Amino acid sequence: MFELRCTVRNCGLALSPVEGGLRCEKRHHFDRAREGYYSLSQPQDRKSKQPGDADAAVLARHRWLQRGHASGLIEALRPWVAARSDCSNSRAIDLGCGEGTFGPALFGDSPGSYCGIDLSKKAIKLAARGWPEATWVWANADRSLPVADGSVSCVLSLFGRRPVTEIARVLTEDGMLIVAVPGEEDLIELREHVQQSGQRRSRWEKVVDEMAVAGLKLVEHRVWQEQVDLDSEAIADAMAMTYRGVRFSQNARVQTATAMPVTLAADLMMFRR
Repeated sequence: MFELRCTVRNCGLALSPVEGGLRCEKRHHFDRAREGYYSLSQPQDRKSKQPGDADAAVLARHRWLQRGHASGLIEALRPWVAARSDCSNSRAIDLGCGEGTFGPALFGDSPGSYCGIDLSKKAIKLAARGWPEATWVWANADRSLPVADGSVSCVLSLFGRRPVTEIARVLTEDGMLIVAVPGEEDLIELREHVQQSGQRRSRWEKVVDEMAVAGLKLVEHRVWQEQVDLDSEAIADAMAMTYRGVRFSQNARVQTATAMPVTLAADLMMFRR
């Protein structure tokens, strides 16, 4: 099992398996849900009635990924993930892991060294059911990461959380950080149709600046891009999972998009100390 630490404020001690969950030496106990994930969230993480992504967005993303639309992205990331074998250990954490598609696709050979973290209960339940051999944690990756200092060789953030200080804290000296953010051309055809603007925005340079503050240097930057033909159901899911279809006027325009070729794009970055 992946080694975790207590998330109670000012504790941070190592957690050990006990009946029904995990416990630290100070006897702070965390339940293991019947779906197989560990509940390490704290009360301050649950101020919202439904913390994390909305269930509708989680399910839309799950359907989208089940269609195989991320297969090309996974293949683009695979060489970087394989490079973790050069590090001092092979532990990996996936921040904002969502419904769990990327974990088994990229780390399927070592479930014991993988931990996915997400604040959406719907997402973490799907993830734990889909790959029970791995470690899944319901927690807020924006606040503090439930792992020890310098204990992780690979941190993964795919379109999700990037708590810069915490990432730097948990990485080993020879560890790596892999980040993916939407590319300028991502869903451009849908954005032009629904938002009637299609504004292009580059995000990756800002990420590089964020990481530099914590001493993480960009080693490689790649652009992944491909075009897929989407039917009306896939279009609706694409909008729901990216929160671009929430406005009534935009929802009305989504309904008129019955089928179209759509560009998928992402900026991929690998960082090291």
